[in-house]
Amino acid sequence: MWKNNGKLLSIVVLVALSLTVVSCGTKKTLADAVSPSSGTVAGSVSDKGRNLDFMRKVYDNEVYARNISSKIKFTIVSGSKDFSVGGSLRMKKDEVIRIQITPFGLMEAARIEFTKDYVLFMDRINKEYVKASYSDVDFLKANGLDFYTLQALFWNQLFIPGTQKITDSSLKRFSVMAGNSASDAIVSLVSGDLDYRWTTDKASGRIKAVGVMYSGKTLGTTTVTCDYGAFKPLGAKQFPTDITLKMQSDAVKGGNGKSLNISISDIDTDGEWETYTTVSGKYKQIDAMSLVGKLFK
Repeated sequence: MWKNNGKLLSIVVLVALSLTVVSCGTKKTLADAVSPSSGTVAGSVSDKGRNLDFMRKVYDNEVYARNISSKIKFTIVSGSKDFSVGGSLRMKKDEVIRIQITPFGLMEAARIEFTKDYVLFMDRINKEYVKASYSDVDFLKANGLDFYTLQALFWNQLFIPGTQKITDSSLKRFSVMAGNSASDAIVSLVSGDLDYRWTTDKASGRIKAVGVMYSGKTLGTTTVTCDYGAFKPLGAKQFPTDITLKMQSDAVKGGNGKSLNISISDIDTDGEWETYTTVSGKYKQIDAMSLVGKLFK
């Protein structure tokens, strides 16, 4: 039954690394998406006032729901091979993001949980786990990446690293540029060593993709692509039910050439479930790099 353990756990680590790197868009994609007319949306935005109006439109696309639960299907592609597995996604706004991987719907094989204070990775098969605060991970700490950044990715929202909420005043920090497509506008933000770019629909302000590129002197370049699709109504707003991530990294062995698609279905807004996971004493705590090494082996 568990002959595909390695593949299952590769899915876990791809999700975890993709989200903690927090990026979308390869270097080429990011470069090509921006026209020379930096600071304007072609044909519609020509000054700072109009840029701010457009940013308000982008921000106003956020869903009102405070809780989201759904079934999910992961499909990981590596070269010519692909592998799919089912699971679930549960989120409480400003509290927790939980991903559970459940092959064949029979037994939970792994769990990833992001809270405001820590990240938890659980290997249910081998009874091992990693639990660390964001400040314990140098890359996250140095670039101001935290729970709220990860939350914004899942909820299809704008974010500023190290900031819990976007305010009308903070919207002025974003720049708006023309995209290659006449229907797109590129919203950009530079924070620390990371370059963030959101591809948005010029008419509606809806976020279609988000990208970050990190270039380090010792770790090289890390990029992950992330595209949102199949938007469906969730209350008065639209929510993406298809997310595709791709990672390219000089720092992670085996991290290149893989992509992950998350298909979301059966969404509801019920919040009557246990918010945080309690780890059983039967589990052994290991360090993060040991887990990564096992998952990519």
